[in-house]
Amino acid sequence: MPIIKTVSPDEATGDLAMYYRKIKAMRGSVGNNAMLFSSVPELLRQQMDFVTYYANHPTLPMSLLAAIRVMVSDEESCGYCTDYNTMMLVNMAGWTPKQVSDMRVDVNAAPLEAREKALLTLVLKSVRSAHDVSREDIDALRKMGWDDAQIFDAVHHGARMLSTDILLNTFKIEKD
Repeated sequence: MPIIKTVSPDEATGDLAMYYRKIKAMRGSVGNNAMLFSSVPELLRQQMDFVTYYANHPTLPMSLLAAIRVMVSDEESCGYCTDYNTMMLVNMAGWTPKQVSDMRVDVNAAPLEAREKALLTLVLKSVRSAHDVSREDIDALRKMGWDDAQIFDAVHHGARMLSTDILLNTFKIEKD
C-alpha cells in the first residue's frame, strides 16, 4: 500500500479524471504508477507527455529505450519499472526473458547493435556518476553515428527513469 494518498479513477475529478481517461484509452487501465501522480495532476500530464514523446521517438529504437529503462530501474531496485519494461522488451521487441536477464547481468549481452550498446553504456554511466562522463565518451558516440540530440535524449530518458524509480520506491508503489 502506498505511503502517500493516491486518487483512484473512480474518485478522480477535473483534470485528473481527464488524464485518467486518456491513460485508460491508451493502456486499458490506470496503473498504480499513474495514480502516484494523482496528488499533482500537472505532473501526471508532464509524465504523460514524457511517455508519449519517447513512445514515438523518431530515431531512438523502442528496444534501446526500454533497455535503458530496465537497466536504470534494475540498478535502482525498482521492481515495478524493471518488470514493466522487461515485459515491453519481451512482448513488443521480441526479446526472450533470458536475453533480458542476461543483459541485467552484463549490458554487452543485450541483443542490440554495438552502437546502441555504447549509447546504453553511456546512459548508465551518466546516471551512476555523471561527473565521470568525459568529452571522449561523447566523441566516441559521435564517431558511431549518434548526434548530440540523440545522445541528449538517451541520457535525458535515463535520468527521467531514475527520477520515476525514486518516486515509486519512496512512496512504496506496488505492482498492478
